[in-house]
Amino acid sequence: MQQNYEQLVDRIAKEAGLDKTEIDRKVEAKRAKLSGLISKEGAAQVVAAELGISFEKQKMKITELVQGMRGVNVVVKIINLFPVRSFDKNGRSGKVVNMIIADDTGNMKMVLWDINHIALFENNKIKQGDIVEIKNGSIRNNELHLGSFSEIKISSENLTEVKTEISYLEKKIKDIGIGNAVKIRGIIVQIFEPRSFEICPECRKKVSLEGECETHGKVSPIKRFLLNFVVDDGTESLRIVLFNEHMEKLKLSDEELNSSELFLKKREELLGKEAFFSGTIRKNKMFNNPELFIEDIKEVDIDELIKELETKGK
Repeated sequence: MQQNYEQLVDRIAKEAGLDKTEIDRKVEAKRAKLSGLISKEGAAQVVAAELGISFEKQKMKITELVQGMRGVNVVVKIINLFPVRSFDKNGRSGKVVNMIIADDTGNMKMVLWDINHIALFENNKIKQGDIVEIKNGSIRNNELHLGSFSEIKISSENLTEVKTEISYLEKKIKDIGIGNAVKIRGIIVQIFEPRSFEICPECRKKVSLEGECETHGKVSPIKRFLLNFVVDDGTESLRIVLFNEHMEKLKLSDEELNSSELFLKKREELLGKEAFFSGTIRKNKMFNNPELFIEDIKEVDIDELIKELETKGK
């Protein structure tokens, strides 16, 4: 059972004065009524609303936040701040800034759209490493978004320990959402031919067919590979995207990637392989479907799984 779901159920149970097993039962009943078309976290939100519980104005932990929440209030540390970007899209222009925030339970991406909030970062009034208090945010695509009605300010609270490693939540493929950092246990059922491309050795950006980099001009490009394959976990299948820097996680060598004959042998070896696949869910813009961009692959350890099941059963 996923950590954020457990914490959400625990909070609902305390607010409602009910046992956690009763909340669990209501969640499963709600999912059954909706033919399983809603995640456990989403069903828990519906149950909370039906019990008259609102999470607005309450401070929450990152692992308690689920898709669709509004009025989110948290105290977090900014552990990674990306440059401010300007955009001009569909006749609308503005600025946006992305960052990674963390507390003692986990971390997630936060997106700021309001020019007044962004000015705080541009003027160095808020910077990477600061602890901030967020009010009235919303969860979209499993990211915390702040709009013009949100608030952000330096907090007087002291977060001594925060989780800087990405928290991958174990999910079934049918329950995933765009932006989720997930861990999926599944079997490789299809593997496509690897695709090669060339990048600039300086900035690592893709170069033209003539070996031209937009920033560094004519360069001696480095060859890199991208591999797509499909994993099935019994609920649905999911396309996986694996870049060159993670090929070793499937024990794929450059020699095998460069040789069609060697790759075909390796593909036969990998088909049917069961493993845990961790990464971030993104939307394929061409086909409008989700894909998992891999960060880690680990073989299934049966002994470890038995221990986990025994622990959960206690």
